[in-house]
Amino acid sequence: QVQLVESGGGLVQAGGSLRLSCAASGPAFATYTAGWFRQAPGKEREFVAGHRSTDGSTYYSDSAKGRFTISRENAENTMYLQMNNLRPEDTAVYYCGATRWVGAVSNADAYNYWGQGTQVTVSS
Repeated sequence: QVQLVESGGGLVQAGGSLRLSCAASGPAFATYTAGWFRQAPGKEREFVAGHRSTDGSTYYSDSAKGRFTISRENAENTMYLQMNNLRPEDTAVYYCGATRWVGAVSNADAYNYWGQGTQVTVSS
């Protein structure tokens, strides 16, 4: 079983940057496909970025492309989300997730393990 803990959220002005971390405990995290999702008040959880464990492919939502970068440091059992040029519409609780299923990196229903989330607030 994998346990995930996010950190790095906070309050930032529009145009600023944040780096989120997702620390994993449990066996073989490097073999899990993992991703970042976010949920704003009154909205459904949405895909932000993902990393497929089998081939290292990365995937991004249209909103994240060109601004966010997902990475993993397997030696530290940690996944990161570097977020640049933040916008007020990026305000949400950000969650990291992990799954053994590699079929749909962007599908939240495929994820078995979730962290508790970290709040990101972008002021205009």
